[in-house]
Amino acid sequence: MRLGFRDLQTLSLGTFLCISISIEFCLALQSSQACPCDPDQMSVRREWGELSPGERIHYTDAVRCLMRLPPKLAAVGSFPGVRSRFDDFVATHINYTLNSHYSGLFLPWHRHFLWLFEQALRDECNFDAHLPYWNWPLWAGRLAESPLFDGSDTSLSGDGSYNPAEQDISGGDLTLPRGSGGGCVKDGPFKDMIINLGPFPRSLLSLTEIPAPQFDYNPRCLNRSLNNFISARFTNQAHIASLLATPDIASFQLTMDHWPASPSGVLGLHGGGHFSLGSTMQDLFSSPQDPAFMLHHAMIDRLWGIWQAADEEHRRYAVNGTNRILNPPWAEPVTLGMKMEFGILGEKKTVGEVMSPWNGGMCYGYT
Repeated sequence: MRLGFRDLQTLSLGTFLCISISIEFCLALQSSQACPCDPDQMSVRREWGELSPGERIHYTDAVRCLMRLPPKLAAVGSFPGVRSRFDDFVATHINYTLNSHYSGLFLPWHRHFLWLFEQALRDECNFDAHLPYWNWPLWAGRLAESPLFDGSDTSLSGDGSYNPAEQDISGGDLTLPRGSGGGCVKDGPFKDMIINLGPFPRSLLSLTEIPAPQFDYNPRCLNRSLNNFISARFTNQAHIASLLATPDIASFQLTMDHWPASPSGVLGLHGGGHFSLGSTMQDLFSSPQDPAFMLHHAMIDRLWGIWQAADEEHRRYAVNGTNRILNPPWAEPVTLGMKMEFGILGEKKTVGEVMSPWNGGMCYGYT
């Protein structure tokens, strides 16, 4: 789907506010060549429920295509667990987890990671649409009823089979009840999906590098455990309103990504989405193995873009934190000129190049 500037006249107010601010700003900058993205060619990412059944299947077919294609990583190193082009993305995420999480690189690194995934779908799997997103509050507290996780052929597959051995979730001072599944995904397009990498313990967050072997082959089923308690409590509209009301990038990051848990029992929106889906998505390192990962992070990117566009002068290029997980005092502070690595997926990008979704070769917005 492409959106022309004239089409904005026909959009609802809510949709207009989500995407038109960035397009208007882009138009204003075109005369100075600061905005290389043509608004008439802007790709529009839509919420999963806005897609027709055929469009949803078109997306899941493209993702499954990546799972069938041969990897590129195997040709450049020793990656025994990387068995597909899809695994290239998982392994890259694993490799840069200790740089791109709970740090100043979290938002810009994942923005470009999503773009590279979307381009792979388009260039290698005949996908002619755009990455959808998961709008959490639409189905917070009733995940199995959502078009994303109802287990139908037009979903991303649903819950896993019930596993009585699944434990409650504990971290910091917070203990959360387990979900409703805990076993292999039972139905939908990813019912028979095998994941190959991980799992990784969260204790690795305290290390300066991931110990070998990072990329062992460990085939097992996609695990899901839909957790309505976490979904309702931590991904609701009130939390999104609080996020968008934050006055600066440091408070935005904290509201988005509050984990390890504080004594007040707060789990950020980022963690709320991950922890509402079960153990595959709860693995900080290898969570892209769940097809819901990309849609979850597209929602994060969407909210960051809305927040940025609300105050272009002060927010578009606002950075905070370092290039290492949990921002240790010895780490390098993030700057707009800092280069981010994406391994086999694509060339290095500076932080400044991806602070706008219409820069750095990208050209997209959200409904």
